[in-house]
Amino acid sequence: MLELVVYSRRGCHLCELMLEELVPLCRDRATIRVLDTDSREDWRLAYGQRVPVLCAEGREISVARLDRDALLACLPALP
Repeated sequence: MLELVVYSRRGCHLCELMLEELVPLCRDRATIRVLDTDSREDWRLAYGQRVPVLCAEGREISVARLDRDALLACLPALP
């Protein structure tokens, strides 16, 4: 199953909105891992000012707001 990674931070309203949109679209198609950018210096430097950042298979597919088309292109088709 595809794993999506959301780089986020506590108290981030845009992060919460992205996750609210993301969860129903990914049900039975992908897992979602949320990583706190403030927990590691390298993540904070790379993503801290741009959160939320959604990645699939190591590449960024959405920054700040969910790019629904990019997400759907990454997700496997439902049976």
